[in-house]
Amino acid sequence: MKKLIAIILSTALILSLCSLAAAETTVKVGICNYVDDASLNQIVDNIIKALNDNEAETGVHYEILYQNCNADGSVMQQIISSFISQKVDVMVAIATPVAMTMQAMTEDNEIPVVFAAVSDPVAAGVVESLEAPGYNLTGTSDFLDTAAVFNLIFALKPDVATVALLYDNGQDSSATPIREAKALLDDKGVAYREYTGTNVSEVMLAAEALASDGVEVAFTPQDNTVMTAELSIYETLAEAGVLHFTGADSFALNGAFLGYGVDYANLGYETGLMVIDIAVNGADPATTPVKMFDNGTATINTEICEELGYDFEAIKTLLAPYCTQVIGIELAESF
Repeated sequence: MKKLIAIILSTALILSLCSLAAAETTVKVGICNYVDDASLNQIVDNIIKALNDNEAETGVHYEILYQNCNADGSVMQQIISSFISQKVDVMVAIATPVAMTMQAMTEDNEIPVVFAAVSDPVAAGVVESLEAPGYNLTGTSDFLDTAAVFNLIFALKPDVATVALLYDNGQDSSATPIREAKALLDDKGVAYREYTGTNVSEVMLAAEALASDGVEVAFTPQDNTVMTAELSIYETLAEAGVLHFTGADSFALNGAFLGYGVDYANLGYETGLMVIDIAVNGADPATTPVKMFDNGTATINTEICEELGYDFEAIKTLLAPYCTQVIGIELAESF
């Protein structure tokens, strides 16, 4: 009987220790996405992939709490408050508005935050510098080389008279590239017109106005509002013969003529690795540099290219000297 009791107690102790060990090797990650669009969804998918891929190597189970605030500031705050109350180990902010809100709401509790796709982290005030963020936040940036996009525009349309700037003037990700675009066009002596919208309906109206004005070329940076509306406007622009140059490959996938920018799958995966480094290895966000990427890939929608009367192979040859690579994709609704 004594041996039986001893065995039972030993078994209970082992189970207890195993349970404790499992609890100690679980990292709770709260991810808040800004809006449901192809680029940001691709980032989320690849963050989760990075965490799952590295569970065995790190000996850690990642419990992922995922929410999408759909560009609603009140919902965003509720999600972040929920993450705080659930005592997540790391928060992940997808896009600039989420990063800014997480920064404000985690100042007191100092929960580490890893952001993704913050186009200009310094200008947005979420970090002191790219090399040394200085706060409890660091992450990845999808900074756009605006001049490189315009090199592509002028290579294809050297005599363009007017460029349309299609964007949401409330999007922080658009502020810097639009300012840079205006300066570039002023230097070139090329006129520009601004068409803005803060939601899908307004962007659709802006696209219709742009098309009726007879503008040949439109430029949109990595703007989430326009990205969300792209499937609703690409036919209007293509039928009017407008070449839509944009700041992400997902725009081209959803109907824009050309997207230029970072590889969002790689950006998402690298963001996931940063989460692991902070949560498991104890890296300090304040001293972990923001990760930047080469954004030299031009992605052309081959169907739109043909509809606009261009030969993809000829365009590829023409644009090749101005970017790392030129690739073609077909129309789809998301990645």
